[in-house]
Amino acid sequence: MKKILSILAISLSALMASSLTAAAPHHNDDRGFDKPRHEQSRKHREYREENSDERFEKRRMREERGVQRLQQLKWQEGYVMPQHYRGNSYKVDSKDSSLPKASRNEQWYKVNNNYILVNTDSNTIIRIAN
Repeated sequence: MKKILSILAISLSALMASSLTAAAPHHNDDRGFDKPRHEQSRKHREYREENSDERFEKRRMREERGVQRLQQLKWQEGYVMPQHYRGNSYKVDSKDSSLPKASRNEQWYKVNNNYILVNTDSNTIIRIAN
């Protein structure tokens, strides 16, 4: 019985060792893995630093255009409320704002100093109050 267990243990350890060597990464391809790691990271960092100001400026301009576009929206009854304004930060409680109580499936929002009553099922504007 001891011989069988020892043979089984040796064969399992040999199997484990062979599977570990087969899973080792190969560093002889053309994708730059043969270069030292510090050289790869330095080049990546330099590329990222060169473009970070340009990317930041593009992102800022895109956000400004989006804000301007959202401020120019014309609020009319029957229109769909933009998703940007459906967040909790725009929600208003009718008790605090002296607004008529919203019925079931309705919610008041405050956007650009306007109070907007929206159907929460279809997100359509029901009423606009100043």
